[in-house]
Amino acid sequence: MTYRVCFVCTGNICRSPMAESVFRARVEEAGLAQVVEIDSAGTGGWHEGEGADPRTVAVLGEHGYGTAHTARRFQPSWFADRDLVVALDTGHLKALRRLAAGEEDTRKVRLLRSYDPAAGDDLDVPDPYYGGLDGFEECLAMVEEASTGLLAAVRERLEGRAA
Repeated sequence: MTYRVCFVCTGNICRSPMAESVFRARVEEAGLAQVVEIDSAGTGGWHEGEGADPRTVAVLGEHGYGTAHTARRFQPSWFADRDLVVALDTGHLKALRRLAAGEEDTRKVRLLRSYDPAAGDDLDVPDPYYGGLDGFEECLAMVEEASTGLLAAVRERLEGRAA
């Protein structure tokens, strides 16, 4: 049985494609690529059809991650096909919860940094769009840290399904 994870940010060109790429690499390293599907989307459609921001592509490439991506907007019907919808900040979390059709959908929405014990109460991944390359590097570091805990949680869910 496949476990499906979707990362969501604002326009699907910076944070969520970065999280998608990092998490895909972690899943592949863990040997779970056959049972975990990963994608991403934005809460808005401003960049639909575009590639990831060039700064996202540059930072991902520098760190050895894949960069193929086409932006799209999250659709409420996708809740039925996703096991986990991961928001990159509290604004996205609220937007996704508004789109949720009921409690089952709402329970699928989590903040990425909630999987990083070192994050404390600061659970937002800041939007690097209006800044320089250093903001994208900071974003990547946060995504990488949280991806370790997220992978552990997904692995636990998969083991629970197999039991």
